[in-house]
Amino acid sequence: MYQLVIFDWDGTVMDSTLKIANCMRASARDVGLQEPTIEQAKNIIGLGLRDCMQILFPHAKEAEHDAVLERYRYHFVTADNTEQGLFGGIEQGLKKLDDAGVMLAVATGKSRVGLDRVFANLSIASHFTVTRCADETHNKPNPQMLHEILDFTAIDVSKAIMVGDTSYDMDMAANASMDALGVSYGAHTEETLYNSKAITVQHSANDMFAWLLDGRVEKAHG
Repeated sequence: MYQLVIFDWDGTVMDSTLKIANCMRASARDVGLQEPTIEQAKNIIGLGLRDCMQILFPHAKEAEHDAVLERYRYHFVTADNTEQGLFGGIEQGLKKLDDAGVMLAVATGKSRVGLDRVFANLSIASHFTVTRCADETHNKPNPQMLHEILDFTAIDVSKAIMVGDTSYDMDMAANASMDALGVSYGAHTEETLYNSKAITVQHSANDMFAWLLDGRVEKAHG
């Protein structure tokens, strides 16, 4: 059974994929680069922003990448009004896992500043024992984030599971020899998640928590 559940953030805990895509498209327009489609912009969610630049704008110069990133931060924090919020059932599900003595963690492509900004406006931060962000270590699908979380919590990899909405989350878990649970309500499709070795794919946050709480978790270090 699992004693540690590690969550991706955007598209898994927070319904922010459309906001991210809109901000990325607006930033490309500002800089004069070809605007990615909504699907192209959603497809890179979960990666660090520098990796996103290489995929979305492979022929752009480094200075143009820098300019897009600067405009992206402006749009995301200040200019864009696309609504974002926790997926339904997230708060209740995290509390149930926490009450069961399960350790909870976050492994995200967000920056530390970005995650801390979100945490400052939410009441769920206290549920998480440890968090790792893309600008603190190697980014997905490199497993370093997961290794650091395992080291911090002293939980064996066989007792941990990664929960995410993208193939990058599933691949990161596979690279760490960790089980992965996919959720299809975020950025990537059910087929993509299964092709990336998800052991199951759940279609809502409530379904995801129900699956975990159906005899699959136990108190950490119990």
